[in-house]
Amino acid sequence: MFLTRWQKRLYSKKLSCVSSSLTNCDCTRTHSTITHESVLPTQAQVVICGTGVVANSLAYHLVENGWSDIVLIDQGKPCGGTSHFGSGTLSLFKPIAERNIIMYSIKLYRQLEAKGYDIGLRQCGSLNLAQTKDRMIALKRRIAYNSPTGLHCEMLGKNELKRLHPFLNTDDLEGGVWVPEDGVANPQAICKSLAKLASEGGAHYVINCHINKVVTEENRIKGVHTSRGFINCEYFVNCAGMWAREVGNLCSPKVRVPVYPAEHFYVTTSPLPGIGVDLPCIRDFDSHIYAREYNSGFLVGGFEKIAKPAFLNMKIIPPDWKKDMPIDWKHFMPYWEKAMSRIPILKDAVYPSLSNSPDTFTPNGKWILGETPEIDNYFVAVGMNGNPLQGAGGIGKAMAEWIIEGKPTQEHLAFDVQRFLDLHNNRMYLQERTKEIVGRNYAIPYPHQNEYNNARKLRCSPLFSVLEKRGAVFGTRMGYERPLYFDTTYNGKGPPPGMPPGTFYKPKFFDFMLEEYYACRESVGIIDMSSFSKMQIQSQCNGVVEWLQCLCTNDVNIPVGGIVHTGMLNERGGYENDCLLVRERENCYLMVSPTSQQTRVLDWLKDHLPKDESIQLADITSMYTVVNVIGPKAGALISELSQTDGEINLQSFTYKTVNIGYASDVIMMAFTHTGEPGFCLYIPSEYALHVYDRLITVGFDYGIRDVGSLTQRCMRIEKFIPFWAEELTRDTTPFEAGCNHVVKLDKEYFNGKFALQRQKDQGITKKLVMFIIDDLDADKDIWAWGLEPIYRNGKFVGTVTSAGYGFTMEKLVCLAYIRRPFTDNRNRSHMVITNDYILSPTAKYEIDIAGTRFSVTPKIHTPYVNLTMQKVSDESHYVPKVISQIPSN
Repeated sequence: MFLTRWQKRLYSKKLSCVSSSLTNCDCTRTHSTITHESVLPTQAQVVICGTGVVANSLAYHLVENGWSDIVLIDQGKPCGGTSHFGSGTLSLFKPIAERNIIMYSIKLYRQLEAKGYDIGLRQCGSLNLAQTKDRMIALKRRIAYNSPTGLHCEMLGKNELKRLHPFLNTDDLEGGVWVPEDGVANPQAICKSLAKLASEGGAHYVINCHINKVVTEENRIKGVHTSRGFINCEYFVNCAGMWAREVGNLCSPKVRVPVYPAEHFYVTTSPLPGIGVDLPCIRDFDSHIYAREYNSGFLVGGFEKIAKPAFLNMKIIPPDWKKDMPIDWKHFMPYWEKAMSRIPILKDAVYPSLSNSPDTFTPNGKWILGETPEIDNYFVAVGMNGNPLQGAGGIGKAMAEWIIEGKPTQEHLAFDVQRFLDLHNNRMYLQERTKEIVGRNYAIPYPHQNEYNNARKLRCSPLFSVLEKRGAVFGTRMGYERPLYFDTTYNGKGPPPGMPPGTFYKPKFFDFMLEEYYACRESVGIIDMSSFSKMQIQSQCNGVVEWLQCLCTNDVNIPVGGIVHTGMLNERGGYENDCLLVRERENCYLMVSPTSQQTRVLDWLKDHLPKDESIQLADITSMYTVVNVIGPKAGALISELSQTDGEINLQSFTYKTVNIGYASDVIMMAFTHTGEPGFCLYIPSEYALHVYDRLITVGFDYGIRDVGSLTQRCMRIEKFIPFWAEELTRDTTPFEAGCNHVVKLDKEYFNGKFALQRQKDQGITKKLVMFIIDDLDADKDIWAWGLEPIYRNGKFVGTVTSAGYGFTMEKLVCLAYIRRPFTDNRNRSHMVITNDYILSPTAKYEIDIAGTRFSVTPKIHTPYVNLTMQKVSDESHYVPKVISQIPSN
């Protein structure tokens, strides 16, 4: 049995179980005094870089759990960085993962207030406004998934909005959402209060201290060189805010922390008549502005459509950064004018004051949390994307638990630092993306139609230019350009086609997807799948087999030439990876994993390597260009191109090396990612253009057509195939996901086996179910896109993980985990969910799509039979037709 990083850490950890002084401290003081010093201790269990609100929250939660040997280092004074100011708004009207963290933050701030700290906390509520019908749909979708999970939010009309905020101009509004639990607080007061409590609990604050180098030994934290000397430590946490990327470069190997500051503008006014402290916050998404009461006047800020990256002409961010923040009224004036239109009393403000306070943004607008893949015990908690306060409390708690327990205690996959590659940390890339990401905070989130415009065409398949000429409309995943669909009206001349305006209804490119589906169903479809992560795993002897058997749920000791689908689990039985293993030699496997797993799964594998270095790992993602050739005529096409006599005799989940045209060493695998019949070709990248040309040229006679990832996604949903990060996460097991076929409990041991055995013996408490939406008109009604709640006999039982159009059934289809409705005081036996419960004739299921409920039919298996491949033999009557020109697709 191999010990993981987490197990080793727990065995070696020396906890300083000093009882926390937090529960006994004098908390009646309204002013916070932080004890700080200029002398650097020689050692500490945890060193935290930064003393902003996130860093202080982390220190507070560590000392609250008995970890008092903590040092916080700051180049200035405590709470003197970008936490010196912020909007102070607290919004719960978010996706569930973010909302849960923010909900704890508000709970923590209430506790501070109850202890006597004057932090300006007020539960004034918020109004989230809609100027357009599409924005109304977006808000209704958010109400639909927030309401059944515990957040009170209510759609209001113009008159009700005006009643709650008398100064609001509602003439051009469609409506808005009232969230009474939202509030405001003083960021600086909370930052100092948390620092004071952490200091009283034993944390040391060292000010005016610069970090020169983070020292590692065998890729593990050893200590920190500073301007005040060297300190040994077991853990290092980068909470350096807009300096986090620079701090990440101060070690070997360098740590990727892809954050960049944008100039963040806000206006404050003098007191105005009638402005009370209980006025709700305003978020006018379509105007890209927010407003709140501030000192009897208003604070108005914006998330500009085209933002200004800060410090463009500087190699590093200066310590005295405030003098480099220009007051740019020309830039902010359009947003101030929109604010005066929305709240007309702002026109009476005398000399409104514009401020510029930078804040740090990430490439996709989500927090960056967790342990870095480059260095063990190096953690990051940065990238607050315009509002450090609202996430700080929950993030501090989550990170403290992660450090103490050696693993995350709640699902943070969307925020994981391991979701990035080196390209994301490029300074020029970050500057370009920052221009766009700021405004994304308030953009309408059209599902699968919301691609970035900046910092594109960086990571491309060898087929990119050819596919672009053939009408490909691209999206990105891990920076990789992938065709979403193909616009067959494009003739290859002029600018390539782009994504049309987004919609929550049937997408404007649906007919192209339908054509792609019919090619896969009736002839041949070809899909570029090159972005999938590919790792080579080998050993000198056969130790790789034993090692993989300990990590994988399935039996990987398959014949050379075989392919096995398997999960890799944590000790709770949850997924860490969903992959294919291809046995190339006795002691060598090719592992294929989802695109987003490229960084994360390599680190997870390294974390489980034996100490004797007998297993070698290599990322070979770029070595192969991968295309799926699918459909009933795929076999005939491949047979002709490979000059194979008769039909291709290749059993499912096996592979062989073939020649395609003039190209040799093409790995042909007998599986597809869509559930349709066909093959997956792994082509050495230098042959990719030639092989693709042969497929398209010869395939014209077979009706071949390019197919995009959106069509492929719909086909896999209709085939009831669960996918990583949607159905398969660290909190879902193979038995819950219906992937029993990838589990071999008769193996001697593998990670998560005991948890799965318990589930087999005791039953599961949630199960992945397919739902067919019965009475939805796909041409007229809003579509299901994901996150919609599912109700059983009127009670909330689950949330949609993915949804798409079922081309075969000609209906919308979705997948969702179903639980029994929550009731108090029930034991586990009453929570077990069975097929009989799901398919009970007395059960009536409904889905809430933007406030409208539709009946749905549950399925626990794919409700139709797969297609079969058209066989080719010497007696085939198929005759290719002669053509003189290949048309553009």
